[in-house]
Amino acid sequence: MYNILVVDDEPLICKGLAGLLNASGLGIGKIITATSGEEALDYIRMENIDLLITDIQMGEMNGIELMHQAKIVKPWVQTIIISAHETFQYAQMAIRLGARDYLIKPLNSEQFLDSVRSVLLKMDKPLPRTEEVLSAGHEDFRMEEPQPESSEPLNRLLAETVEHPDGPYPMQSYYENIGITGPYFAVIKVKLALIAANGESPFPEKDIPLMQYASLNIIKELLDQELNAQVFYAPDRSINILVQWSEAEYAEQHSNRISQLEMISRSMHHHIGKYLKIECTVGISQILKGLQFVNVLSRQADKAMIWTSEHGDYHVFYYGDFSWHNYARDPNAEELSTQSNRIVEQAKTYIEENYSQKGLTIHEVAKRNHVSPNYLSYLFKKITGFNLWEYVVKLRMEESRSLLLHTDLRRYEIAERVGYESPEHFSKIFKKYYGVSPSDLKK
Repeated sequence: MYNILVVDDEPLICKGLAGLLNASGLGIGKIITATSGEEALDYIRMENIDLLITDIQMGEMNGIELMHQAKIVKPWVQTIIISAHETFQYAQMAIRLGARDYLIKPLNSEQFLDSVRSVLLKMDKPLPRTEEVLSAGHEDFRMEEPQPESSEPLNRLLAETVEHPDGPYPMQSYYENIGITGPYFAVIKVKLALIAANGESPFPEKDIPLMQYASLNIIKELLDQELNAQVFYAPDRSINILVQWSEAEYAEQHSNRISQLEMISRSMHHHIGKYLKIECTVGISQILKGLQFVNVLSRQADKAMIWTSEHGDYHVFYYGDFSWHNYARDPNAEELSTQSNRIVEQAKTYIEENYSQKGLTIHEVAKRNHVSPNYLSYLFKKITGFNLWEYVVKLRMEESRSLLLHTDLRRYEIAERVGYESPEHFSKIFKKYYGVSPSDLKK
């Protein structure tokens, strides 16, 4: 059973689409409607949403921005965009962010339900190339693995230390000839749990190359939609990814680059675990300019993953989330714990001082702490027991309840004071939190 979120700033359209979905006979568990991007994000943070259906033109947060924010919070959420405009730029951006369809208003009911049905049917299937790999017989399937002549020079690039990094890379022309031009680079490393700590494998020995190859295919298919990247085997059976941007690509301001890398990495982890039943750990480097720094980026990706010893239930690590400059050597468990507690306390203080701010986002809280939103969300839940956004909602609800009981402020005034864009959005969240509407509580 799938949960679907329908978002449009026209309530009648939300109601109409929800009615169509309810009568469709599709395997739908819950249909939630929202009339703004901000309201929709609350539901995405607090509910298990499988499919987002959103209008593109909505008040302060448009459908593209909502889709981007949703993908960062939960990269596996699928999206269908609806729009009154056949604008190529919007369609291109939507597809680039992974939208499954782009439908033009007025909607044809049959076409709309066909689109939803198609997305739901594909949800439990691996990506096309990976499905082909897994369904093929071991005897007659021939793996088109990365050839040593391409992977060896790339592994050498990641491993070699440059004596004079201020100058050009000694083999710059060679790598440019094989398509490694940059000049901006990042490195992502995916360590597959193909061998357990006791030296045994959860798979028969003959299946290990197939699992490695299927993982490589998942990664390639996810990256093909998003980034210019070389994907190749590392000597230790893990998978290396060298991401590159040209000057023009890097200058585009369509998204935060690190958020994009982290979003894709979380999607890799999700898909490999879901379809192959393989645990993996992902390390993400920073972004640097120049081939001579690729080896530095490689070490950063390796170093990020040492934090798995402290956070065994976290799987995607970004080098910049950790204050390496505070330590002369790799930090021990006690130092890691102290830093984590400090980050969470600073986040709590900032939230307590700013929860009434309209448009407050996890990204803003994370930026104040110099960590990524996903790492902050993980730490916050681990240490406080609260989902970070649940904590924001808790403070807003407690304040609004107090104002309802002890002042004569109207609903729209209270909504304004605690950071909600509209009284209707405020009332929905209040009723979900307390089980009664603001007006009933007042009575």
